[in-house]
Amino acid sequence: MTQVNKRIAIKVGSNVLTRKDGTLDVTRISSLSDQLAQLMRNGYEVILISSGAVAAGRSELNNIPKLDAVQQRQLYSAVGQAKLINRYYELFREHSIPVGQVLTTKESFGTRTHYLTQRSCIHTMLIQGVLPIINENDTISVSELMFTDNDELSGLVATMMNCQQLILLSNVDGIYSGNPESPETELLQKIDPAVDLSKYIQSGKSSFGRGGMLTKCQIAQKLADEGVEVIIANGTRSRILLDLINEPKETPCTRFPASLHPTSSIKKWIAHSDSFAKGVLVVNKPAVEKLMSSEAVSLLPVGCVAIKGTFKKNDIVEIHDEEGLLIGVGKVQYDSEKANSVLGRRGLRPLVHYNYLYME
Repeated sequence: MTQVNKRIAIKVGSNVLTRKDGTLDVTRISSLSDQLAQLMRNGYEVILISSGAVAAGRSELNNIPKLDAVQQRQLYSAVGQAKLINRYYELFREHSIPVGQVLTTKESFGTRTHYLTQRSCIHTMLIQGVLPIINENDTISVSELMFTDNDELSGLVATMMNCQQLILLSNVDGIYSGNPESPETELLQKIDPAVDLSKYIQSGKSSFGRGGMLTKCQIAQKLADEGVEVIIANGTRSRILLDLINEPKETPCTRFPASLHPTSSIKKWIAHSDSFAKGVLVVNKPAVEKLMSSEAVSLLPVGCVAIKGTFKKNDIVEIHDEEGLLIGVGKVQYDSEKANSVLGRRGLRPLVHYNYLYME
């Protein structure tokens, strides 16, 4: 049996998989598939997060009646996903590698039960040598509950599956110190955790996707802090995946080194669950200082000054300071009615235990 070297998640953006006219770039998809197959033969467990379904569907349909944005996305995704996964199936069959399609929604990450069920499914596929190919299920996703883009989805998958590395393939080499087209601009090859990248990054989106470099960087810094190395690289370069693995120092890219103090599995889930929060716990200044210190402390009722929203025990809640700033996320041990009744009291069990608390 081949020894597993590392588990990596690889996200391929729409601008990598499509030509300028929006049609699928079969040559590039074939090249990436060959590289993925080589990594798997070399003992890597690979999870592929692939964009391109909407773009593929758009190129397949002509002269359709005018539809609203949601209807268009659903139609293009339904048609394009079938086309895209069939292409992957045929390409990986040449390498005797079975593929499995995983279509998910943001809501599937919102409860611990759904989260663990999804994780178990992908884990089983990896054990059996099946390549999981993951994408958002745009046909049923509600707009306000959609992922920002597949960069966000890939971050959730990488943490859920305890990957050591996440590679984000875009159509640029990484993050630059200025306009990439300017001759004096430099590629930032390594990003330290405390670096503010906002001055370097434009917030524009890609031609056929919903995401941009700003989203990539926000996700990359968060994952790196949790113990996952993140690489942003140019998926249009030939042999990019093999070069990143075999010649890491010579290959142009931007790396976000993993923290030496990785976050636990449950805290990783909580860290990415702020958009599923059912309520808010407002804490006073002494509690903020305690929670933000290096000590392992829980949020006690004595430090909480207000409750907002209605929630049940074990729901995800946001933690704010008295100025309204988000400072953390956690799984609450009381329902909102009980939490209100114990505000400010001492000697009671925590509102949020340290094991289920993630500070921003």
